[in-house]
Amino acid sequence: MDRVTAFKLKARAYAKALDWGVPRLRRVAIRNLELAGFDNPERIADGVFLSVGRIMASVAKFPTITRANVHEWIRYDGLENFTAAQAKGRGVLVATAHLGNWELSAFSHALLTAPMHIVVRPLDNARVNAFVEKRRALSGNHIIQKHDAARKILKALWAGDAVGILIDQNTAPAEGVFIDFFGRKACAGTAFVKFAHHTGAAVVPGYALWSDQEKKYILRFDPEIPMTGDVQADTQRVHATLERVIRAHPDQWLWIHRRWKTRPPGEAPLY
Repeated sequence: MDRVTAFKLKARAYAKALDWGVPRLRRVAIRNLELAGFDNPERIADGVFLSVGRIMASVAKFPTITRANVHEWIRYDGLENFTAAQAKGRGVLVATAHLGNWELSAFSHALLTAPMHIVVRPLDNARVNAFVEKRRALSGNHIIQKHDAARKILKALWAGDAVGILIDQNTAPAEGVFIDFFGRKACAGTAFVKFAHHTGAAVVPGYALWSDQEKKYILRFDPEIPMTGDVQADTQRVHATLERVIRAHPDQWLWIHRRWKTRPPGEAPLY
């Protein structure tokens, strides 16, 4: 069996196991897709589980992915946007999300270009977390635990390094601001743009998106997002860029997360 076929079968198996094993996740995905105004939420949800299955199947193969064969898994699009930002010498904040394959994006970038710093939090499932943690650093990336991240992020940026941060999770009001996201208020963390303001680091969106046509991922870096210094405006700007990419690839975003859980004062719960 060739690699592409084996990967496809494993991804489908992981997707089915997750979908059947944790039924509440599909309910959350359907609710989110309805809140965001998408048609055919069931069909998109099928794609979401398959996308997660691809991530799991690829992480399982990390020990076998090297500089010699990583091109079979992924290619760049827009690398010049990343290199131009890095050339400024103030560090790069990669604005990424649970979109496409966030695990492979950082892993492969370390092999293809240079290691970076990635901010992570422990996964809810201890067994899955242990499985992933063993593999994240295999390509040379520096892991920063989210609960103790600020000092290490600042140090990396001041050294001119790149730091990848997932920006798309629901946040408590004390740690964020309400922005417009898919036509609804969503509480978004402000630490990301504050790091940019404090250090002058360039903000560059980056995602590894699956291509059915090429049967591999495309690691895409979009042009730098200029910062204004206004926390609210810049947080909105970064999320507007993310929303445009999600709308183009709705089946590759993690709709199984309750993104709109935190509501503005006085507003009824959405879940």
